[in-house]
Amino acid sequence: YLAKQNSLRGALQDPGGCKSLTGLVEEQVRICQRQVEAMDAVKHAAELAIEECQHQFHARRWNCSTLQGLQVFGKVTIQGTREAAFIHAIAAAGVAFAVTWACSHGELEKCGCDRRIRGVSPKGFQWSGCSDNLSYGIAFSQAFVDNPERSRGIFASRVLMNLHNNEAGRKAILSHMKVECKCHGVSGSCEVRTCWKVMPPFREVGNILKEKFEGATEVHPKWVGSRKLLVPKSSRFKPYTVHDLVYLLASPDFCDWDPRHGVFGTSGRQCNRTSPAMDGCELLCCGRDFRSTHTEVVERCGCKFRWCCSVTCKQCRHLVEVHSCR
Repeated sequence: YLAKQNSLRGALQDPGGCKSLTGLVEEQVRICQRQVEAMDAVKHAAELAIEECQHQFHARRWNCSTLQGLQVFGKVTIQGTREAAFIHAIAAAGVAFAVTWACSHGELEKCGCDRRIRGVSPKGFQWSGCSDNLSYGIAFSQAFVDNPERSRGIFASRVLMNLHNNEAGRKAILSHMKVECKCHGVSGSCEVRTCWKVMPPFREVGNILKEKFEGATEVHPKWVGSRKLLVPKSSRFKPYTVHDLVYLLASPDFCDWDPRHGVFGTSGRQCNRTSPAMDGCELLCCGRDFRSTHTEVVERCGCKFRWCCSVTCKQCRHLVEVHSCR
């Protein structure tokens, strides 16, 4: 819901500003009051999560459409499906990513670069520079994103599912940290290399979690002694790890219009007539057939480089065939 708001910086200057943010539980309000400066990063995280979700699912029946109001995704997020698993994972990852980025770029007073990474690595380079402080971002994400789940009771099956998927989202960043280096020496001879750790691009995080979505494990609750655990629903399913997504309920087919549940159906969606995949007209249109139209597309063409220093192009018009679900 924060993603839909205007900039938070001005609104949160008032003493009761954090309490005015709709949808936050009590502990999230307290975190907001203690770290007002971090809330713009949280808003940016929500925007990142929605944008990435819509990118990853643009060719699927469920394309991560958003609604107005507090229930941004409708009831998709509370149904225990693999779509809900992805939303929780990408949102938790988004908060860890955005807060870490804000730390490294000096936007937050309470954190900065990760100064614990020092010395010489086994590969012989010197750890230096500004390593992304992902441990701070993850801790903030755990405190802020996980709290609404913990407040509902730790033994609820959906709470266990959501907490697991939140952590899997953060692990997608942690397990794909990269090393960047800079050479020092005469004429760039690289006599000395200084290196630091950086997060992967958020698009890469989205790609990783989309793969986890495709291979998500269906689970059900089981008491083991005094603990309630989520175990694979079938013994044929592979055991899942902390990096995998899990879900409790099979997904609806998302074919028909049902906005109360965040389902907009696929009528009117563009499809690929020749594709056998989910973006193909047969699957995306749910067997309802499709209509074909021709539309004019204007593109740059015949581009030439002129010395110095410009590029001139012509405008070419041509008709393309567009297919859309009935």
